[in-house]
Amino acid sequence: MRTTLTLDDDLAETLNRTARQTGQSFKAVVNAAIRRGLSLGDPPSEGREPFVVHAQACGLMPGIDPLRFNQLLDQLDVDRFQMVQAREEELS
Repeated sequence: MRTTLTLDDDLAETLNRTARQTGQSFKAVVNAAIRRGLSLGDPPSEGREPFVVHAQACGLMPGIDPLRFNQLLDQLDVDRFQMVQAREEELS
């Protein structure tokens, strides 16, 4: 089937590069990419047991005080602010 498709520039470049690297046609690369993307939503194959995670309580590591998490957040905010300020100074 022939159709018109508008691709984002970065996606078109990636598809073109893949076509050049693999020696396949652009059409073949696009079709393969669409097939892979559509197959991600396929249901799991029959006969396999579902994966189950058995969680266990671990708690915090020794020395970690949950009452001081807000101080950690404050420090991270200060560090980020200083990083942004330093970057702005470099640009000006």
